[in-house]
Amino acid sequence: MKIYDWIVVGGGITGAALAYELAIAGFSVLILEQHATLQGATRYGYGGLAYWSGVSDLTRILCQEGIERHRHLSEELETDTQFRELDLLLTIEKKSNPQAVADNYSRFAIPPTLLSVEDACELEPLLNPNAIAGALTVRHGHIRPSKLAEGYRQAFHRAGGEVQITQVVELLREGNQIKGVKTKESTYHAAKTVVCAGGLSRALLKAVGIQVPVYFTHAELIETPPVDIQLHTLVMPAHTKRFDLEEKASRTDVDPLWDEPGHEPLPPILDAGVIQFLDGSLRIGQISRVLTDPNAQVDQATSEALIRSQIGTILPTLENLPGTWHHCLVAFSNNRLPVVGAISNIEGAYVFSGFTNPLVFVPPLAKRFASWATGQEDAIIAQLSPTS
Repeated sequence: MKIYDWIVVGGGITGAALAYELAIAGFSVLILEQHATLQGATRYGYGGLAYWSGVSDLTRILCQEGIERHRHLSEELETDTQFRELDLLLTIEKKSNPQAVADNYSRFAIPPTLLSVEDACELEPLLNPNAIAGALTVRHGHIRPSKLAEGYRQAFHRAGGEVQITQVVELLREGNQIKGVKTKESTYHAAKTVVCAGGLSRALLKAVGIQVPVYFTHAELIETPPVDIQLHTLVMPAHTKRFDLEEKASRTDVDPLWDEPGHEPLPPILDAGVIQFLDGSLRIGQISRVLTDPNAQVDQATSEALIRSQIGTILPTLENLPGTWHHCLVAFSNNRLPVVGAISNIEGAYVFSGFTNPLVFVPPLAKRFASWATGQEDAIIAQLSPTS
């Protein structure tokens, strides 16, 4: 019976990045991923790298380390992650006070610049000037998430790592120890198992009696094929309602509902934004729903109409573009920081999930985790580690 040093549950960006760093640190590593073609947040993510958004010593360090990693990852991984830096435009609602909105961003490592309506429309000519009171702008990193995950997995293979396409159905718990996992077909053993399963992480750990502060929203968006329309910026709302939703959905009084399917503790929100990839395709959205059942169904037609209507107000030329509605789970924690490290009192159990700002944080934290796994102390990993 083979016993790996590490089993990584989940092969999206979080799992692929962590597995790669563990492999090049000298560990024997197995990734277990249920989809041969990645789905979920890695497939449908916007790809933004908000390296300007650090608000504490910890997040500022990770943002700086993250953007430096991304600037060199294409070369290191021998793949094109489509990394670039471009202008992010944060639209301010018509009813809002632009200066007050700008003041809310003063705590960030790189505060965005306040623009008038006229200057915002000069930067992004597709904007509807009658729909906004102004905008903020800041330089922003961007990648194609699926390209980054693919690059990590290919580099992981070259480092001797193994991947199995299979669904993990249960963690192997004996007393206060996790000894591996069961899939639909087989059992795999490891000295250490780390759960990187995004929105499914909570349920997988809860099934063996391990409670972690990881939650999920159901995110909905529209993806278009390559189009002739050219956006000059990445457009998002200055007030991101998703952050408010995540904070309310992870309060102590709501927490018990997460262990029962069928609840919707809060109404859905819509953050009207759009990004364009280098091939000309767009991702437009997004609606975020708090549904405690990861397999819950939503009304596609109603959601798509709402997304189109809201984006049409801000960017009218995009409202009726041909596109396909998609839905995936997006993980988050109870404090906007990821849940990363050893699960206390459970030997062999680790977690790497709950990323609200995943793409800029994952590469530096994966590298730090792997170094920490070799026995090096790391103050940041210590701060992010959960309790069981």
